[in-house]
Amino acid sequence: MNQLDAMRIYVRVAELASFTATAEQLGLPKASVSAAVQQLENQLGTRLLHRTTRRVQMTQDGQVFYERSRDMLADMEELQGLFHAGPAELRGRLRVDMPQAIARDLVIPQLPGFLDAHPGLEVELSSTDRRVDLVREGFDCVLRVGSLVDSSLIARPIGSYNMVNCASPAYLAQHGTPHTLGDLAAHRLIHYMPTLGGRPGGFEHVDADGVLHSLPMPAVLTVNATFAYEGACLAGLGIIQVPRAGMRGHLEAGRLIEILPEFSAPPMPITLLYANRRHLPRRVQVFMRWLAELISARLAEAG
Repeated sequence: MNQLDAMRIYVRVAELASFTATAEQLGLPKASVSAAVQQLENQLGTRLLHRTTRRVQMTQDGQVFYERSRDMLADMEELQGLFHAGPAELRGRLRVDMPQAIARDLVIPQLPGFLDAHPGLEVELSSTDRRVDLVREGFDCVLRVGSLVDSSLIARPIGSYNMVNCASPAYLAQHGTPHTLGDLAAHRLIHYMPTLGGRPGGFEHVDADGVLHSLPMPAVLTVNATFAYEGACLAGLGIIQVPRAGMRGHLEAGRLIEILPEFSAPPMPITLLYANRRHLPRRVQVFMRWLAELISARLAEAG
């Protein structure tokens, strides 16, 4: 049995958690299904499945092999479809990561339309403020807001978020509204740190010559998630510096108030990152193009 056929059988066994059900669904003898899995385990030198009389369960190595096999089989189907006369249907899994706010407010509300247009796709959407390892964790692409540190990845700039300094009406009523940088001595920031325990930054602003400055400020709270950063500001715990696009609703409703507009932080770049692969699957290309268009439209609305 060739490698691809054995992989297809293994993927079905892993999904159905049954050799018998797989054999029935594929129209194969159960012995052939078992032999295909055994062939793969011998070739890989590791056990892929735990087998008992009652159940079949993937091992840790089996889970990794299952995910990579699904991607590889989808790539092969796509490659074969390149030579058909009509446009090939997108198939396979997309594993992507992006900030929570973008996933919640922009991508997920528009995702039904994308999946209706491409019913053969399955999307795994990670939304965390943790910097995931794109290659090691098997992501097809990640969307990042802010400075980049992944020099080994291909970066596709999409645009940048203009920043705004915000505080709640309750906070300003208690501490006063700052009008100069000197006034900030009587105020406090809410610090945002993706990894707690690091050295927090200060109040960032760009001077007339384009030079970035960071003014140290105290804080009573440091958070490591964007929803907590926003919530802490709404609760009156201090000043935050955030993308204007995400705060537009709060600003228009008066739940937050812009302060020191002439001392804004530098724009925050938005970038799509993906691994350096000679053949980037078409499903990934189509998703990245769709995502870039969504964000570009949101940036245009925000001004």
